[in-house]
Amino acid sequence: MRKFTCTMMFILTFVAFSNAQGNPEYKAKLKKMFEVSGSEKSYKVAIEQMFTMFKQQKTTVPDSIWQQFQGEFLKTSLDDLVNMLEPVYSKSLSQDDLQQLIAFYQTPIGVKYAAKTPAIMQESMQVGQQWGMKIANEFQEKLKTKGY
Repeated sequence: MRKFTCTMMFILTFVAFSNAQGNPEYKAKLKKMFEVSGSEKSYKVAIEQMFTMFKQQKTTVPDSIWQQFQGEFLKTSLDDLVNMLEPVYSKSLSQDDLQQLIAFYQTPIGVKYAAKTPAIMQESMQVGQQWGMKIANEFQEKLKTKGY
């Protein structure tokens, strides 16, 4: 019984470790897809914006420390993000799917789309906010007409 328990513990530990590691080839393709699609640049901008906020809150920290931290976080946090997103993407997209996306983003229209995506997203968020406010106002008006 003890031998069986030890064997099972070894198998479970191996399976857990294997799953925690993920698929290195998939992660490499995912990271490449983030790079060519412009997503990586968007993530870097988000990190830089966070550092701008932190600098405003912690004004006594020297710039050299901020530069050091920002360099470290730009490298490690993107790797962490790929590790965290790998299970999400792998549920929906195969490695072949990622390769096809990479190929698309390397075409002239893919390059153009990747370059324009941040501006499109920013304007879309503004339109989305206006749309949400319009719906909320219409909803409130309908509630008023019903006596609520």
